[in-house]
Amino acid sequence: MRTEAKVGLGLLLTPLLLWLSLLIFIPHVDMFIVSLQERIGVGKYQTSLANYLTFFQEPLYLWTFLRTAVMSILATLMTLLIAFPVSYYIAKMVKGRLQSALFLMCLVPFWVSELVRTFGWMILLRETGIFSNLLQFVGLADGPVEMLYNDGAIMLGLVYTSMLFMVVPLVTTLESLPDEVIEAGYDLGGSGLSVLREIIIPHAMPGIVSGCIVVFMLSLGNYLTPTMLGGKESLWFTELIYSQFIVRFNWELGSAFGFMLLILSSAIVWGMLKLTGQSLEKTMG
Repeated sequence: MRTEAKVGLGLLLTPLLLWLSLLIFIPHVDMFIVSLQERIGVGKYQTSLANYLTFFQEPLYLWTFLRTAVMSILATLMTLLIAFPVSYYIAKMVKGRLQSALFLMCLVPFWVSELVRTFGWMILLRETGIFSNLLQFVGLADGPVEMLYNDGAIMLGLVYTSMLFMVVPLVTTLESLPDEVIEAGYDLGGSGLSVLREIIIPHAMPGIVSGCIVVFMLSLGNYLTPTMLGGKESLWFTELIYSQFIVRFNWELGSAFGFMLLILSSAIVWGMLKLTGQSLEKTMG
């Protein structure tokens, strides 16, 4: 019986192990090996850290990553500020069909691809779009207003494309908070702000950290939204990686950039967990 249980467990774990090995572990190992190769001639390579040194020695590469990281952090914070009251309203203020309907409204935009959603924002933000015409109609602008190809458009797109991944963990966490605990906080003389600070936010912290990690990683690794809404001068790190792989055919430097993105983003996430006092097991649980 014990042997049969082990065989069954092995069969259940086989798809997961294949997925982790073929799509995550092996590609990352191969990317790391390629990143250590320095081209010294036609078809000739030597093992060195030259590609990683290029990342730190070239100010444009380092600046682009820092800019991408800072904007991703800002997009994460903005997403949290918008998603938290929405999630609290869905989880605690409404019940039944209305709750399901509101949650469905958050889900509906993600039934179409990110490309279609980004094109939708381009239609709205272009100089002949609805927002530009509205500003002219109310007299706030004398002519067409181009709202595309700037940092504001990138931030708007990142927040919009990541909203669901912040709402879901927050709603799940807040639903587990008993209403009696919140009522007890008010009965003991607490104000709305103190109840929020002392009861609601500490209880929702695992969901907050989990959502922030997912949104930050999605924003940091996003390629489509910054390119389409920010234009050619958006200076997003994934564009540099794409350029090295596809445009310049420099797979060695592109692999080094990809691996640096993995290492530095993991370091930022680790710092976020330490700052909030959360553990990865508790957050993902």
